[in-house]
Amino acid sequence: MGNRLTWDEYATAWAGLHGGFDPRTAAPVVRGWLRMAYLVGALLGRLRVSPAAVTVVGLVLCAVVPVVAGRSSTGAFVGALLVLLASVADSVDGAVAVVTGRTSRLGYVYDSTADRVGEAFWLAAFWLVGVSGVVVVTAGALSWLHEYVRARAVSAGMKEIGAVTLGERPTRVSITVVGLVVAGAAGLIRTELAAGAATVVVAVWILLALFGLGQLLSAVRRTLA
Repeated sequence: MGNRLTWDEYATAWAGLHGGFDPRTAAPVVRGWLRMAYLVGALLGRLRVSPAAVTVVGLVLCAVVPVVAGRSSTGAFVGALLVLLASVADSVDGAVAVVTGRTSRLGYVYDSTADRVGEAFWLAAFWLVGVSGVVVVTAGALSWLHEYVRARAVSAGMKEIGAVTLGERPTRVSITVVGLVVAGAAGLIRTELAAGAATVVVAVWILLALFGLGQLLSAVRRTLA
């Protein structure tokens, strides 16, 4: 049955793994993104591609981002494309696991770890473009703290929740893609402008991470108090 799941069957199974958040009721953009992941995941499932293989591909794409982005303004554009492709892989690996019936707690841990390592590569790209190390580390630490608080809340009995804050991974993906594009465009105008443009974008990452962390802590307090 694994790779013959219909969209409705897949959505039901996906919701069960994400705290009951039904993708069929999500905003059009989110619903479209998840349906795309389902279609690609179903195809890869039929081709007998494992979820772990997709996760590894996504991580490798992330690892290449700082290599290309730090070389030139054009490289920053390529880096933005790689981040986008890695985010697709991040959605598809879970879809492959669902449609093939290969979801597991171990796979969830691997996937989450790959996400954090991938984000570290993205921030390394911004550092190579010229953003201060302190700013980069602050952005990474806040994002890590956001995920840590969520994980501890779930282990304390809070039902796992979907994307409810401004500090979630989709926000980080969007900021990284936009940031690398902006840095690349600024660098084409004048090389030294790339660092300043990237710094502004990472500052936005930090602000949204702070706001999102506050939202998450508020939700945790309401649920577990």
